[in-house]
Formats: sequence, C-alpha cells, structure tokens
Amino acid sequence: MRDISPSCKLAVIQSSPCMFNAAACAEKAAGLIAAAAARGAQLIVFPELFIPGYPYGMTFGFTVGARSDPGREDWRLYCANSIVVPGPETRLLSEAAREAGAYVSIGVSERDAVSGTLYNSNLIFLPDGSLCPVHRKLKPTGAERVVWGDADRGYFPVVDTPWGPVGSLICWESYMPLARAALYEKGVSLYISPNTNDNPEWQHTIRHIALEGRCYFINADLFFTRSMYPSGLHCPQELSRLPDIVCRGGSCVVDPFGHYVTEPVWDREDIILAELDMSLVPASRMEFDPAGHYSRPDALRLTVDDR
Repeated sequence: MRDISPSCKLAVIQSSPCMFNAAACAEKAAGLIAAAAARGAQLIVFPELFIPGYPYGMTFGFTVGARSDPGREDWRLYCANSIVVPGPETRLLSEAAREAGAYVSIGVSERDAVSGTLYNSNLIFLPDGSLCPVHRKLKPTGAERVVWGDADRGYFPVVDTPWGPVGSLICWESYMPLARAALYEKGVSLYISPNTNDNPEWQHTIRHIALEGRCYFINADLFFTRSMYPSGLHCPQELSRLPDIVCRGGSCVVDPFGHYVTEPVWDREDIILAELDMSLVPASRMEFDPAGHYSRPDALRLTVDDR
C-alpha cells in the first residue's frame, strides 16, 4: 500500500432530488457541492439516483406479460429525465467540482446515447472537473429490472486519490460477495455506497463490510417524501399507498474497524461532515488484509471481467 494523505475531509449529502427533473436535480447538486466545499470538504458524496430520483413504489404499468399505455407515459417522463453521459448535466457538475476543487461522487439514471437503455450509474468527478470511468450497477434489484438494464461495462472502476483507491458499489451490489472482493483486490481505502436503503438491517451490513474490507464505508442514502413526486403521474393509487416519508435516509460513515464515525441521520436533509483518519486503513490491515496476507490465492481465486 503506497503512502496516503493522513486525513480526508468528507461530506455525505443526504438530500432530496427534484423528482423526475434532471435539470433541477443537477442545479441543486451544484449548489450542494458549493455548500460542502465552503465547509472544507475534499470528497463530496451523493446518494443513488440523485438525478432524477428513485421512482419508489411505481410499476410503470408493468405486470408479468402485460403493460399499460398510462404507465408507458410515466416511463417516457422518467426516461427523458435520465441523463446522457456526458451531457449538459455532467458539464454543470464538472464545473461545480472544478470550482470546489473536490472529488464528487453522484448517482444518476444514465440513458445510453446509442441504445436508449437506462442504467443505474455512479459518476465520480476529479477536482479538475474531469469525469472518471462510469460505474453501472451490475444487477438491478427485483422490480428495478423493469427500469434499468444490467451493466454492460464499467464493472469495477476505481479512482486514484490522495487517500488511496476509491470505488463504489450501488445499493444491493454490496450484497454480492464477489463484487465486494473485486473492490478489495483493488485495495480500496474508501468504499462508496450510493443507495436507497433505510431498513435497519442495512446498518448491520455496512458495518460488516467496513470491517471485512478494512476500509471506510461511506453510506449515502436518499431522503424524500411522497409529496415530492411530480403531479400528473398516471399511478395515483400506487403513490397513495406510500408512507409520507418514502425514504428516511440513514446516511453515515463507518471506519475500518466497523465503528460509526458519524451516526446515521434520519428523516431530514443534511450535509454530514467527517474528517477521516486515513492511518486507520493500513493499521486495520495488520492482522487481516482481505486481498493480501489473509487471502489464499493458491486455494481461492477470483476472475474479474473488468470492462
């Protein structure tokens, strides 16, 4: 492990997207990037699908073997507000990252410029504003498969930073043991998890992964309410069944020993600040290094297609 900077000033953005409005989401994100940078953040992390929001509870008229025209209209709106990468939204975010002089990670619904398929993707911008390789979610979870396709590239990109390699797995990708191992093999010191997981069991998961990977786990979750859905959607019965607070958040940071650096934040928007002691990463690997001295490559090998 090469030498790394001794501390990282992190901001986790637990915020509400402007649902189904890509331009407004990007503008809001740019403002939040500036606000976090003004408070000293060097790494700024947004949740899953901050652009244009997570369509929780919606079926888009899909049932097994059938679909509906009104559902297709809602799909058209969501698709139109999923972003092509690069595009005007990424240019705005790039400029915000450059002005902030910070690394910025943000989840988006990405619309493929050629095929039109949507992907649940995570973008990372460098402090000079350049966009790193895009990570597309390997396997959308459950009914998410109606909305987003399986990743066809961008499986396990990592970004070289002053604090060591940074990688991301989106939401339930972190339940895929081999996907986690693929990041561990790249030596990640900061494991970014953009997600929409406010269930209590998730908190056990993230503490385990930080301890297993001997890395900081950055848990970035959405907060949004039923009232934030756009008017005019063709699924009022589906939306009426949702609770007032659809996603409670729970964003937090866990250190390489599985302890909270910041406790989970619930039921509100917030910019969660933390100064990470990066010396804990090499120190934690003294007795357990998952891809080093505590691995058995003679007995266990992982083959990764790293497109």
